[in-house]
Amino acid sequence: MSGKVVALCGGVGGAKLALGLSHVVPPDDLTIIVNTGDDFEHLGLYVSPDVDTVLYTLAGIGDPVQGWGLAGESWNFMAALERLGGETWFRLGDTDLATHVERTRRLRSGDILTAVTDALARRLGIACAVLPMSDDPVRTVLDTDEGLLDFQHYFVRRQAVPKVRTIRYDGAAKAAPSSAVLAALSDPALAAVIICPSNPWLSIAPLLAIPALSDLLRASGVPVVAVSPLVDGRAVKGPTAKLMVELGHGVSAAAVATFYGDLVTGHILDDSHAFEADAIRETGAHVTVMPTLMTDLDTRIALARRSLDFARQIAHLGVRGSDV
Repeated sequence: MSGKVVALCGGVGGAKLALGLSHVVPPDDLTIIVNTGDDFEHLGLYVSPDVDTVLYTLAGIGDPVQGWGLAGESWNFMAALERLGGETWFRLGDTDLATHVERTRRLRSGDILTAVTDALARRLGIACAVLPMSDDPVRTVLDTDEGLLDFQHYFVRRQAVPKVRTIRYDGAAKAAPSSAVLAALSDPALAAVIICPSNPWLSIAPLLAIPALSDLLRASGVPVVAVSPLVDGRAVKGPTAKLMVELGHGVSAAAVATFYGDLVTGHILDDSHAFEADAIRETGAHVTVMPTLMTDLDTRIALARRSLDFARQIAHLGVRGSDV
């Protein structure tokens, strides 16, 4: 489609569609805004897991099996740390470690996270813009049956086992989008916003919890299209389905649509959830059904193309509530 495109995403699932979009949209027209609610300091280093997953995926150096980390990684550092009795629950590979060391060095020298991320992206040969959602700290904290847990302690250290009661996004109310994010979402040439199939509550909600960012989305006047993260009643990866049950939503594409509310203009459902389309249309949103499972580069590019086609059709209709 002509015009600029902004994608909102988290880690593994979002990075897959971001890669597809990078093969369809000219680099100067694509901006990827990434969740930083998962960021934390570990072993004295600033770690930005979702940003790194997106960077490694776009650069073609990510681990294709895990979906995170680097391909061909070695783990000598972690083995040595374990011998010394250090914390090894969050694994940092030998080559991945360089990213965190360099990011931390630049941040401590006074650079902002947006500038550091841009520098890393350029070094990795990434042509499109990759932006953290804010240079201000926002941290996802889960209230569980084991008490309050920061995201990485819940997701990695406890393997998403604790039952979640509520989720909060500390710092979001006071956080501001970076000037680059503001520019991308207020650009007169903006044609569409794509919400990638990341976990709505853990990966997308931290972005939307920043008031100015969600206000910009509402005021953009362009189609905002969300790709459902559910296939055959479950998430492809991660604890999305478990979390939906624990939060009382039930596992359905309709529950995801309800969560996004009128912020989203159109919903893309996987073929396996076609039976939910009519219920979502009744809320006034556009709905389309297509295969959303991304198993290789071809399927990622195909979903990217069809997502943009859907956005174009919505823009042409200029109304809510039609099946396109």
